[in-house]
Amino acid sequence: QVQLVESGGGLVQAGGSLRLSCAASGSISSRNVMGWYRQAPGEQRELVATITSDGTTNYADSVKGRFTISRENAKNTVYLQMNSLKPEDTAVYYCNLLFSLLRGKSNSWGQGTQVTVSS
Repeated sequence: QVQLVESGGGLVQAGGSLRLSCAASGSISSRNVMGWYRQAPGEQRELVATITSDGTTNYADSVKGRFTISRENAKNTVYLQMNSLKPEDTAVYYCNLLFSLLRGKSNSWGQGTQVTVSS
């Protein structure tokens, strides 16, 4: 059973910064992908950024140059540094952990943390 606990959301003015953290616990493969997704009211959940266990990153075009994803493998923790925040970044941000099992995949989500950017 994998658990993900997020922290770091909040209210910030446009142009400000926030840092999200997500700590994973449980039985976790050392080869995995951790990521952040977000969902705004009335919208579908969308990819923000992902990072593999060997450090390969992927970003949504809308956040490139403003957000940075990083991780500490020893702590099974992923971070999302968000700079130059815009009102359109307002959403619930979800942490995700994905890895392969002997049969199938383990795909886990955190409970979500609210990020609100005021104009």
